Amino acid sequence: MNASSSDFDLLEREIVDHLFVLQPGYAVGLGLHTYDGRSPDLTTAATERWEGTADRLLERLEAVDPGSLAPERAIDRLLLRLLLESPLFDLREAHELERNPISYVGMFSLTSYLVRDYAPPAERAASVEKVLLDAGAIFRTGRQRLRGPLPKAFVDLALAMGGQLPTHFAEAQTFATRAGLGARVGAARESAEASLREFLDWLRSDELPRATGNFALGPELYCRMLFVREGIEAPVEEIREAGLADLRRNEARLAEIAREAGRTEEELLLGLANDHPEAGEVLATARAFVDLTRHFVTAHDLVSIPEPAVCRVEETPPYSRAWTTASMNPPGPFDASTPEGIYYVTLVDPSWSPQQQEEWLRNLNGPMLRNITVHEVYPGHYLQFLHFRQRPAPLTRKVFLSPSFTEGWAHYCEQLAIEAGLDAGHREAELAQLHDALLRDCRLLSSIGLHTDGWPVERSTELFRRSAHLEQLPAEREALRGTFNPEYFCYTLGKLAILNARKRLLASKFRGSLRDFHDALLSHGAPPVGLLDRLLESGA
Repeated sequence: MNASSSDFDLLEREIVDHLFVLQPGYAVGLGLHTYDGRSPDLTTAATERWEGTADRLLERLEAVDPGSLAPERAIDRLLLRLLLESPLFDLREAHELERNPISYVGMFSLTSYLVRDYAPPAERAASVEKVLLDAGAIFRTGRQRLRGPLPKAFVDLALAMGGQLPTHFAEAQTFATRAGLGARVGAARESAEASLREFLDWLRSDELPRATGNFALGPELYCRMLFVREGIEAPVEEIREAGLADLRRNEARLAEIAREAGRTEEELLLGLANDHPEAGEVLATARAFVDLTRHFVTAHDLVSIPEPAVCRVEETPPYSRAWTTASMNPPGPFDASTPEGIYYVTLVDPSWSPQQQEEWLRNLNGPMLRNITVHEVYPGHYLQFLHFRQRPAPLTRKVFLSPSFTEGWAHYCEQLAIEAGLDAGHREAELAQLHDALLRDCRLLSSIGLHTDGWPVERSTELFRRSAHLEQLPAEREALRGTFNPEYFCYTLGKLAILNARKRLLASKFRGSLRDFHDALLSHGAPPVGLLDRLLESGA
């Protein structure tokens, strides 16, 4: 079927609106605040209705002749297909709502309402109240839909995440009190926490004792996931070999540095930990690194920095402290209120013992914090989202967020900074970069091994101990993360896609200009990495 531009625009709007019926929180994160305060109906009847409408939209989309569309819109047609097929995969094939309690516990991030001044505080607090009032229905649905025995790793994480939610809800009430709605949000919080406790008690008493180690997707679903998330149709073996080759390159470079220094690799990596700021200096150090990395990007003409660019550095909120060392809260592509990014860094907890505080500071040492700043701020996530906001792109490009492109770009930037001479002449910067590169290589290999090759968690743990140079506890945590988050392959997968595109096109299409290549790359938003070559070569 030939489609006029206006007809395709209307279909695009229908598909995006339908996606947000199931994922209103995603819309809020993008800066679409007409979805504030909404929660999805996850009952079986509601999701089956959603699936039926998605099927009909896919049929209409399939009927559109891509040859009747402009090249850019023909690519958007495929992106729209993935936008629908990805949640359909979760519902029908991976059965997330029947086997993963994290699907319910993980829905309650209120951060967008608390930290961004896009509307008066009272309006945002009212949206928080609505979300909290919906918690009871969501947790009741979880108990109705989850069908055990559940994977133990999923139950364990749901219990850990759920245990942190009351702290997050308390933050929300504090915010609402300042907005004059403390009593209303407090009542909603009390109801939400009662429903949460009931849900967690049920998980702990009924599901945890009979939980199993059966977490793997299996080869067929794993390949399907790669397509619906990233448009990738390459064999898993090809991806494994690329990841293994990157691991070997990074291992060889680390060994070379060790030989030059006359020390072991472990001694070099442990030596990084000694160069750390004092507890009271971490935020000031991070702010200095934001200024340093921004200047570095400009001085080396690596990529354009859209203006205005404002990034503030704050302590990680209590809710996220348990699993976050540092993170970026960027402005959404539809958020017109501010370009400000918020760079969160987790500080030592005063309740920790002196030994625990010192261990945390050694983990957040100077070279590592600088590498993290490259990843999170310049030229990583924050700069990427400035480009995302700046380009007047079709609706689909503003909505599609590929994890492998987003994390791949930030991880690629760590290597780019070393190539461009960040802290040239001092090996500590490259050691920090290699440390994180080895970790991400192991994540990709662990994901494939755990979900397609029948690896036990112990084998993944040993990979992280041996090749990422982790101690036993962090190695176990990384291995367990792979059981419930197979997509932590995204860092290396995306980085390698960008490096391959650079190798092929930098000289022939971009006249050797890294800035032109990077600006072109970021002009496409955050597309699935399986389409990266097509986008860059066609300019669509």
